[in-house]
Formats: sequence, C-alpha cells, structure tokens
Amino acid sequence: MGDGSMRAFRLPGVYPPQRDTWLLAEVLSQEVLTPTTRVLDICAGTGAVGLTACRAGAVQVTAVDVSRRALINAWINARIHRWPLRLRRGDLIEPVRNELFDVIVANPPYVPAGSDRLPTGGAARGWDAGRDGRAVLDRLCVQGPEVLADGGRLFIVQSALSGVEKTIAMLEEQGLRAEVVRRTELPFGPVLSGRRAMLVARGVIRPDQCIEELAVIKASRM
Repeated sequence: MGDGSMRAFRLPGVYPPQRDTWLLAEVLSQEVLTPTTRVLDICAGTGAVGLTACRAGAVQVTAVDVSRRALINAWINARIHRWPLRLRRGDLIEPVRNELFDVIVANPPYVPAGSDRLPTGGAARGWDAGRDGRAVLDRLCVQGPEVLADGGRLFIVQSALSGVEKTIAMLEEQGLRAEVVRRTELPFGPVLSGRRAMLVARGVIRPDQCIEELAVIKASRM
C-alpha cells in the first residue's frame, strides 16, 4: 500500500510496489489528468501507477507489461477499485506502436546485475537490467518518444546507479526537453545489499555506501 488509500494486491512473482512505484505515482498525481488524457503505463507490474492515473481523473489508461502474470495482477487490481484499465501484453511500446499518448509513465528494470542476460520470469524480471542497469532504460529512451503526442509528458523513475544523466541525454537526443523533477534517498534494499561486493568491485558504489538515490525524470515534447 502506498499513500494509505491505494490498495495494491500482488501475485507471487510480480514486482512488488515499493518506494520507486509510489514516487512515480506521487509525481503523476500532481499532473492535470482529464477524461480525454491518454495515459500509458509501461512496465506496469501490479498496475499501481496506471490506477493512480485513473484515480486522478483519467479514463483512457493503458497498462503494458511483458509478463502475463503482471497483467492478470493489474486486471485484478482494476476490478478491486472498479477503475477502467486497458491491458496489453508485450515488450515496451510494441502493443501500442500505432497509438499516441499524452502522458507516459514507466518504472522499468534498472538494477545492475551479474550479467547482461535478462530474466525471463519471476520477480527479478522487474529489476535485473544487465551489467550497467540500462538494458531496458536505453530502449525505453528511444522507443517511448515514438508514442508520445505533441505536448505530451514522459515520466521515468530509476536509480542514480544506472545513470540519470545518460537518460536525460538520450531523451534530449529524441527531441524532448528532459529534467529531474523528484529525487529521494533510501537505504539499500535486499537486492542491492546482496550485490554490494559486486558493485564495489565495479566501482559503481563506494565500499561504505548504503544509500541509493532514486530520480523521476520528466521529458516533454513541446
């Protein structure tokens, strides 16, 4: 549960809503959303962020995830709240490539992993993102703008360990104006704590580091 009012039921094997989920949801809730606002939630997981858009007034909300179980989970949460949520299964923008959206939100996998081979199932699919943590982020920065309408806004949440400045630079290369609109710090969770030695050896973190910074990046098409 995020802000005390949003219930997010989770099936085993689906990425659990946590600090990055709710940080993105908080930023989204401050946007002006109307029944005509077309919203796309990429890497939707339980659907918590897309349903935040529904609660804020949007009725044209599409949730996309590559995981069949995640979409079932999102459907269950939509039914619990009785909010409209259109579900599409596929990789990033593939299921909606011929559409345009006014607001796009994404909480992609961004945690540096032991190898570049991405998981094909289980909860780790929601966080493992190759050795540099950018296996999905780089593709998202290129593909996301393809379905962003004129005047639209794209929001991405990620860890500073995965290169916030690179995300901004890539989005600007696609003709968008990008900036960090929210930052927060939190202690390493179980995944990063378990990879501390690996990340120290790669020079990604300091030996004494135990705090991770999360950032929400907003990219606008003018």
